[in-house]
Amino acid sequence: MECVIFVGIQASGKSTLFKERFFNTHMRINLDMLKTRHREDIYLAASVQAKQSFVVDNTNPTIEDRKKYIDIAKDSKYKVVGYFFEPNFDESIKRNEARQGREKIPEVGIKSVMKNLQPPQMSEGFDELYIVRLVNGEFIIDTLQ
Repeated sequence: MECVIFVGIQASGKSTLFKERFFNTHMRINLDMLKTRHREDIYLAASVQAKQSFVVDNTNPTIEDRKKYIDIAKDSKYKVVGYFFEPNFDESIKRNEARQGREKIPEVGIKSVMKNLQPPQMSEGFDELYIVRLVNGEFIIDTLQ
């Protein structure tokens, strides 16, 4: 069982990586889709109860934001894996501009997450930690620590 936690600003490629790498094997827990923390908690609890691997596909910018998921996963004997999407503000703005309707994030929202972004550390409870770079539309993934 695996808990994957994405960390990164909006429009950095998190949902795209989920679709490419985890769609067939992991439940997706995503606040944009679920809309409320209550619904997120239901999906999280269902994943743990079913012993289903899952991906937390949110920005998760701070240590405190990630702690909830790490604690639940560790208590349930999950392997905890983090993917840190290297921030590239200009590229995220460009990707965001291609979005339509509610998927498009106000620039101030991206700036706010960027300002609060704390890179993840192994000491938070991760078993594995990776850095993700988007280069010419391709994901380059390396071990972070």
